[in-house]
Amino acid sequence: MNKKDLNELRKNFSQASDLFTLNHVVSAFVDAEKNIRCVKSDPFHNIPSEESDCYMETLRRVLAGTLGKGLLEYEFPNEAYEEAGPQHILYNALSCRLADESAVNLMLDQIVKKMDYISTYAILIGHCTYTVFNKTKNDEINPYDSVEYSFLVTAICPVEVRIDGLIYNEDENAIEKKSAYDRIVSEVPTDGFLYPTFTGRGPDVNHVLYSARKPKEVNASIIENVLGCKFVCTANQEKESFHSLMEDIVADELSYAVITEVNDKLKSIAEEYKNDAELPSVDDIQMRDILLDSGVSEEKAEKVQNIYREITREKPLSVCNLTENKTTITTEGISVQIAKDATNKVRTQYIDGRRFLLIDLEEPQIQVNGMNVTLQEMPEIFGDITENEQEESEEVYTEE
Repeated sequence: MNKKDLNELRKNFSQASDLFTLNHVVSAFVDAEKNIRCVKSDPFHNIPSEESDCYMETLRRVLAGTLGKGLLEYEFPNEAYEEAGPQHILYNALSCRLADESAVNLMLDQIVKKMDYISTYAILIGHCTYTVFNKTKNDEINPYDSVEYSFLVTAICPVEVRIDGLIYNEDENAIEKKSAYDRIVSEVPTDGFLYPTFTGRGPDVNHVLYSARKPKEVNASIIENVLGCKFVCTANQEKESFHSLMEDIVADELSYAVITEVNDKLKSIAEEYKNDAELPSVDDIQMRDILLDSGVSEEKAEKVQNIYREITREKPLSVCNLTENKTTITTEGISVQIAKDATNKVRTQYIDGRRFLLIDLEEPQIQVNGMNVTLQEMPEIFGDITENEQEESEEVYTEE
């Protein structure tokens, strides 16, 4: 599934689209002891509008996020196709359009028994269809040639137990303490998945798309146990692996200039291929050349190339997972964030035997805690800076 396919599906995942239909919805409440307390199964058109809007919005949010970060595609291994295997369970629920109670219960049991979750939660499953008009040789929509893409969207939503304390009782016309409590189902799912994927403008029953609201908090139990797929590195883990590789190999050659230059070159690749359907990745040769162009020695650039080739043998690293939108410099008690277009305004220097982080200010106005301050002209306090003192300090580190 690529960006183009995903964007097409997102665009049409709406009641306003004539090509999309949410046909059936199953909802279930699961307590902290993994007991399914209730299950509700209804055709979508029978659900009252105030509820149906919530279902639509929650299921639509499963497709939110960025491919390669919060949205991760997985291929089912061979054992998942076996009877009672995860892929088999999903396929049966899809085939019956959520109308077969036994097929739905098997899918719910697969989620509840195999997923690790820290609190009570709700499961929402929607069966949807999207009418896909095929294209002509000129890449134009053919209004007389269409197929139906049928799919399931599953959302895992936390349930908050809330007691609101004092309330206004309209019947008694009084303010009093609320005696009951509410269980509020969040409209923002923490996890979810789409099956089958929408690949090449059609269904691919051999793949599933997992969704995590927070890319740094991927629930591996859903991927491995519920879906039966092999877990691979998350976006954050890819970045951490890259950082470790740079720190271990490049080591004493790392500087503010090298780190920001590597980041800028990676962002240039991402920008160059931003309109491509597939996510851009960077191979070992490209990584070596980027390091060389950024000032890293040939010896260390080639060492990085060799190790990078090994760690990316099974799956190339996505460029978008290796870049930073802002450069962050941290030291004890201080954190400085630098926008992408201002990295050249910051430098590190030795002055009179001390290390300094210097920021060029084009204007005398700055803000301190949100308040405007005008810097007054001050006499030179450092004296003349020698050529040696102009050299960059190699002891500046970045932190995510």
